[in-house]
Amino acid sequence: MAGLDGKFFWYTLMTSDTAAAGEFYKTVIGWTTQAISREGQPDAEPYMLFEAAGAGVAGMLTLDAEEAQRLAIPPHWIGYVYVDSVDDAAAAIAAAGGAIHHPPENIPGIGRFAAVADPQGAAFIVGKPIPPEQARPEAAPGAAGHVGWHELHADDWQAVFSFYEKQFGWSKTESHDMGPMGVYQLFASGGPDVGGVFNKPPQEPSPYWLYYFNVDDIKAAIGRATGAGGTLLNGPHQVPGGQWIATFTDPQGAAFALVAPK
Repeated sequence: MAGLDGKFFWYTLMTSDTAAAGEFYKTVIGWTTQAISREGQPDAEPYMLFEAAGAGVAGMLTLDAEEAQRLAIPPHWIGYVYVDSVDDAAAAIAAAGGAIHHPPENIPGIGRFAAVADPQGAAFIVGKPIPPEQARPEAAPGAAGHVGWHELHADDWQAVFSFYEKQFGWSKTESHDMGPMGVYQLFASGGPDVGGVFNKPPQEPSPYWLYYFNVDDIKAAIGRATGAGGTLLNGPHQVPGGQWIATFTDPQGAAFALVAPK
């Protein structure tokens, strides 16, 4: 897994209806699905794998209804950041003011993971998967069905970005003045730009990460998403560099975004 330190490498949809959500994302993004049994847990819910052109890009699990209601957790996407030691990373995140939602735990046949949040409450997972016997080649930039952008909606992006710099070695690159919406700061994790951070608008209740999936054509993808029951929140907009973006919630309420070439 050389070269993955501090980078997003996986994504999981936690949702209230996996069957309906699976059909939605297959329609919108063009994914195929595959149910994966959990090693040593024959009675557990299978992990649903989303694939693009035969390569796994994300997965899906049922959000526990009782826990979701008790903690007011809506359906959501969550990203995984690669670390060499999950235990050390979790301890460092806690020491820096972050939260540990689920302590480090081994998942048989998969790896070791911990669910955490930054000091402003945006959740993500730190993990170290067991490498496959034959690693698949990295997807080309903009490859359809893969994640093309990572966006942090923060309370105070400048304060929280220093947390990510320290934890994962991320670096600021270009910034864009969005007028009344403030500054949009791009960042890299040891290579090309992979995301941006900004201060979330007041109508968004809490900080969170938003993930953008690559599609070939934004107008066609918007039609598929709204036709399948998704809600268009914003867009389409053209962004610096010429790409087109749009943000949505899926029929179960999970936020996601799409990005397409200019």
